Amino acid sequence: MTQTPQPSFSIRLPEGDDKPRRVCDTCGFIDYVNPKIVTGAVVVAPDGRLLLCRRAIEPRRGYWTLPAGYMEVGESTAAAAAREAMEEACAEIEIGPLLALYDVPRIGQVHVFFRARLLNPDGVRPGIESLNVALFEWERIPWKAMAFTTAKWALEHWRESRELDSFPPYRNPAPNPGQND
Repeated sequence: MTQTPQPSFSIRLPEGDDKPRRVCDTCGFIDYVNPKIVTGAVVVAPDGRLLLCRRAIEPRRGYWTLPAGYMEVGESTAAAAAREAMEEACAEIEIGPLLALYDVPRIGQVHVFFRARLLNPDGVRPGIESLNVALFEWERIPWKAMAFTTAKWALEHWRESRELDSFPPYRNPAPNPGQND
């Protein structure tokens, strides 16, 4: 019986690359570590209230955020945003235009947010990753209990563009010391 060699990795600069990578010493496989894509939506109910989810998982368990999460292989950013709204808030949504694309390099993520319409306002309820879900009027959004800076940005950018039919996607605002992602 022939034993398959166990992979052993070392950090080195692959030929033609400019960054040290984990490379398999046995077969030469390069283990690229690339940013993760988070996708979600600013979901608006027919009465204008906004859908937020109170997180049941870390990071930031117990804090509020927009329905959003990691994309899966084989899905589009829009499909992932709709899936996340269903998983986190049992929300059926209609995806609208791209709202924003935020870079979060310190944690290796890219956040993509869409505008969306809530199709089942009476049917929203917490999914497995949410402690609670609620529809908030703008004035009642729990800003101090928001989990992530990018969700705050997306809400602010939604408000700024809500009356516009067409606009370029928003990007990271100018840096502000003390913000956490």
